[in-house]
Amino acid sequence: FWLKPFWLKFSGSDRLTRHPPAAAMPIMIGRRQLRRGSALAVVAMVASVYLLTSAFVAPTTWQTSRAPTSVALRSASGEYTGFVPDMQRRTLMNVLVVAITAVPALVVLGGYAFYFYPPLPGGGAGGVPAGDVDGTPITLATWMKTHREGDRELVQGLKGEPFYLITKGDTIKDFAIGAVCTHLGCVVPWNKAVNRYCCPCHGSQYDEDGKVVRGPAPLSLSLAHVATTDGNILVSPWPETDFRTGLKPWWS
Repeated sequence: FWLKPFWLKFSGSDRLTRHPPAAAMPIMIGRRQLRRGSALAVVAMVASVYLLTSAFVAPTTWQTSRAPTSVALRSASGEYTGFVPDMQRRTLMNVLVVAITAVPALVVLGGYAFYFYPPLPGGGAGGVPAGDVDGTPITLATWMKTHREGDRELVQGLKGEPFYLITKGDTIKDFAIGAVCTHLGCVVPWNKAVNRYCCPCHGSQYDEDGKVVRGPAPLSLSLAHVATTDGNILVSPWPETDFRTGLKPWWS
């Protein structure tokens, strides 16, 4: 104080040092609150880490000393018959881990199962309704309004695969012909000019009943039963002998 020049004794700088302006007070208070919050966060983190670590370790010395009778000695035959420390907690954690892992695994496996084995709608006599391009079931009355004798058209059949329905008089034939080529899986169109199913990809040909007459396709087209129940057209599997070749059906 005595060394301070006399012109600073009555200046405002001393008052600014001893008493900061009111505008600086909120900043100082905010810093104090931030420090206090940081300290509380550190304390909470340390406590959480301690609780987590203590939940997965065996009882310490002071814990076991409180219950010395909980750990038994070995029997006379040398077999351990005592209490396994923290076994209940370990079992609980194992169950939780298995449950958490099993739920997404089952969901993924279920998705794959439904992809490879889709649920099929049921129908009379074990068949499924034949559907149009949008999957809408087709009735015989609707079919006959737009088709004549010998007309063939693709419908959705078993497992959603394309099948040809064949018009015969005022009804349809009792079998449908699969439209998937047995060579590389192309959809084979019906060529009315030559009265054959002709694959445009590699030249395979099938007669009007789907029997292969020209390669490279090795097998005839698949078959399916067709029936009419309550006016609805139903398609069902064909497990019997192939009437075109006299052989067992390769598709079943």
